[in-house]
Amino acid sequence: MKKILLASLFCTSLAQAEVMLEQLQVPEGFELSYYAEDVETARQLARSESGTVYAGSFSAKKVYAFQDTNDDGRADKRWVLMEALRAPTGIAYKDGDLYVADVSKIIRFPDIENNLEMPKSEVVYDQFPTDRHHGWKFLRFDDEGKLIVPVGAPCNICDADENYAKIFSLDLSSQQTKVVANGVRNSVGFDFHPKTGELWFSDNGRDMMGDDIPPCEINKVSYAGEHFGYPYFHGDDIADPEFGKGKSVSDYSAPALNLGAHVAPLGIHFYRGKGFPEEYQQQLLVAEHGSWNRSEKSGYRVMLATIEGEEVTDYEPLITGFVQGETTLGRPVAFLEMADGSVLISDDFAHKIYRLAYSGQ
Repeated sequence: MKKILLASLFCTSLAQAEVMLEQLQVPEGFELSYYAEDVETARQLARSESGTVYAGSFSAKKVYAFQDTNDDGRADKRWVLMEALRAPTGIAYKDGDLYVADVSKIIRFPDIENNLEMPKSEVVYDQFPTDRHHGWKFLRFDDEGKLIVPVGAPCNICDADENYAKIFSLDLSSQQTKVVANGVRNSVGFDFHPKTGELWFSDNGRDMMGDDIPPCEINKVSYAGEHFGYPYFHGDDIADPEFGKGKSVSDYSAPALNLGAHVAPLGIHFYRGKGFPEEYQQQLLVAEHGSWNRSEKSGYRVMLATIEGEEVTDYEPLITGFVQGETTLGRPVAFLEMADGSVLISDDFAHKIYRLAYSGQ
């Protein structure tokens, strides 16, 4: 895709690099703006039918709400619904209630739209592991009303017990969980394919095998309980040096797409709206959060995966410029599609929520 370079790099402090829109590159015809600023460590986003946007956070330990009361694409009202949590990164909205994942617990804010000033909350589930290492969550409800919840491995690489390295389905009424996917090291993003209904998810590859292996992954769940290899195999066929011995790669499912090593894919989203050009519709947006210990940085961009049938046929940048040389300016996290077809994107490094809209022909 043809890119527009909007401006050159500006000077930033070493303590906190501030992303300016002029530094980010988007395809021709697209416009990027700020929906909200000063949103500390913004993570997953959700919205109500009326358009109120909710945001979880990471180290800020807060849950936010925003409203754009004059429909100009920028929030002009905001609330902090709760703070002093552990890591309320995952949020979901359903039937008037807001659900927040805080490591081991799921917290519900009933009738949240009518209680923004003085929200009520209750813990509706508290049986997930308490480990904070890969314990932060991403939430989404399936078509049956079950809450999809990942539990990452409590380590870089280990053969943990049955409570870890999985994606679960949680029935809040019965308090029962079922395994959706096994062998998932750390998924912080998933979505259901608009046509097939299959669950696609991102997974972060292990560290300490070098700069270029193993790959991070995008996976597709074809049946309940499917195993995606961790900790025994990574990518298509890379045996783990510690846990791969005596295992057969044919026993595990290969990724739908191998990404670069350490790019750290977090949020993914199938675009369902009509605001973007036709070639974007029902295609997969991927937020590459970016590497943390690679000798040269990788990731730090928003990507577009083109899917034909059930195969990924192309993977190309959509938004770049979050890293300039070795200077980090931003780290994209998660997506939220709005009613007008625009897409919000959270950034937990620059503490922003961007709005991506299409204004071309």
